[in-house]
Amino acid sequence: MSLSDFFAPVDLNSIAPKNGYYTSHLGSKINCYTQEFPDLDLPTDIAIIGVQEDRNAINNPGCALAPDYVREKLYQLHEGSYTTKIADLGNIRQGESITDTYYALKTVVGELIKKDIIPLIIGGGQDLTYAQYLGYEALEQKVDLVVVDSHFDLEEDENPDTIATTSNSYLSKIFLHEPNYLFNFSNLGYQTFFTSQDSLRVMEKLYFDVHRLGTLSQNIGVVEPVVRNANMISFDISAIKSADAMANANATPNGFYGEEACQICRYAGFNDKLSSIGFYEFNPAYDNNGQTAMLLAQMIWYFIDGVYNRKKDFPLSPKSQYLIYKTSLVHDDHELVFVKSKKSDRWWMQVPYPSAGSKNERFHLVPCRYEDYQLAISGEMPDLWWRTYQKLT
Repeated sequence: MSLSDFFAPVDLNSIAPKNGYYTSHLGSKINCYTQEFPDLDLPTDIAIIGVQEDRNAINNPGCALAPDYVREKLYQLHEGSYTTKIADLGNIRQGESITDTYYALKTVVGELIKKDIIPLIIGGGQDLTYAQYLGYEALEQKVDLVVVDSHFDLEEDENPDTIATTSNSYLSKIFLHEPNYLFNFSNLGYQTFFTSQDSLRVMEKLYFDVHRLGTLSQNIGVVEPVVRNANMISFDISAIKSADAMANANATPNGFYGEEACQICRYAGFNDKLSSIGFYEFNPAYDNNGQTAMLLAQMIWYFIDGVYNRKKDFPLSPKSQYLIYKTSLVHDDHELVFVKSKKSDRWWMQVPYPSAGSKNERFHLVPCRYEDYQLAISGEMPDLWWRTYQKLT
């Protein structure tokens, strides 16, 4: 089966401006599936995937129409100071059952990652994150997942067979999936009044990495190392405050500002490790004058800009491009080792594998901030080091 079998072409006539695109518009640069399916054997960095599926989007029917509304705005943005190699594969057809849609997205994501092409998914409900995650199943690698959301989409049921895969419960499906290839989960922007204390205890027990909106607001740089650690990202548009992104039936007054959402996306693009990203829950039925579609298009533009400005930071190769800092803790035998890139000034921590850990590597590198290094030289153990070490045991 060819990947093209899953897709319906884009009707450019319905989204293009009357006078067509300027030569600098992305609409003139992206290789879009209108008649011929893009040849993915040609150099391609990013593949746009629309998914017209909202059957399990709780309280948000209509978000299946999102892809073409976002394309309309995205294609009218100008290319940055680089040459884009982007294919638009069109829209995954809604399957006879929702599991058929999940299978199609899973297959497409997996095949694109194997080709070293970044799938950029425009949904659809956030339950599609589960299918995005399943795309990694055959790749035989651990996955670090970052979700930008005001809620934890968990269902309190320990039997994965009885949990419905919805936009409110897909995380439970991921956490309980067998085989388990999830190494770390991080949430950005949860709001405490939407979050049960039981679910916070679950996150703490699993040593997962969750960040309240209040700790990130007006200090968005804090998210950079969290985003830099992700293999895949799922962005729920309702994590943005309704004044900036109203086009969601579940929108609420508080959330990230539009410019903060764009910065998160740029950090995501910078991440050399990131191999897929999805934008979910945008509902055109609630969009006033296309403002949310435009914001989402700008978020995608910033992601693309980040990808084409990657630094290719892969510590420690070559070692000459990195500085090593060592520090000891008070009342502890542990020596903490930090790595700083000369190229980007970004920081990592070395977390040793336990004696029964990896046979091929002695330590795990986790992105961190300069503040973690400052904490260590003051004699305190950074919480990030401890949580990572516990997951390695």
